[in-house]
Amino acid sequence: MAHMVSSTAPALTVGFDLDMTLIDSRPGIRACYLALSERTGVHIDADLAVTRLGPPLAEELINWFPAEEVPAVADLYREMYPAYAVEATPALPGAREAMAAVRETGGRAIVVTAKYEPNAKLHLAHLGIEPDAVIGDLWAEQKAQALREHGAGVYVGDHVGDVRGARTAGALSVAVATGPCSPEELRAAGADVVLGDLTAFPRWISDYRPERA
Repeated sequence: MAHMVSSTAPALTVGFDLDMTLIDSRPGIRACYLALSERTGVHIDADLAVTRLGPPLAEELINWFPAEEVPAVADLYREMYPAYAVEATPALPGAREAMAAVRETGGRAIVVTAKYEPNAKLHLAHLGIEPDAVIGDLWAEQKAQALREHGAGVYVGDHVGDVRGARTAGALSVAVATGPCSPEELRAAGADVVLGDLTAFPRWISDYRPERA
């Protein structure tokens, strides 16, 4: 029988990454890169770019634009993004159920992402996913700032950068193998738990007891 978190234990806050954890952002980001390429006249291999999602936008743009142009191009991309990327982006299997499972334990669910925060909120609103808080523009170890601020005991992500963020915050790292990093890479980076995808998360959290961690 599944064990619910004890009612006497403090409410658990669980952080989730966004891209390739809660949403399959590849179709939308691919469409936006193709539009950006057309707008700027600069070739961008959008199919390659979407195989390495996770790090901040500037780390991808530097592959296609001179360094001095990257800030302005990043602003243009973010401005174009809602028109090209939001409707094209589905939730990943189990995303809504994972959020619901956190709340069933009496906990809070937050999203901590490297994505530009206004665009992250647009995705979640479009998909009807309603976390308790959304914090954007944080990558890897920087995510620990928001995780600590919100008292997150668990952080769920798909990238080794997410594992580093969880560990820096002193949170349990739960990794899902739905992004660019293999289960082996996620374990090697220090993930405490590796799941195939979020459909396995409700069962995991129903058995998880923070007092044992």
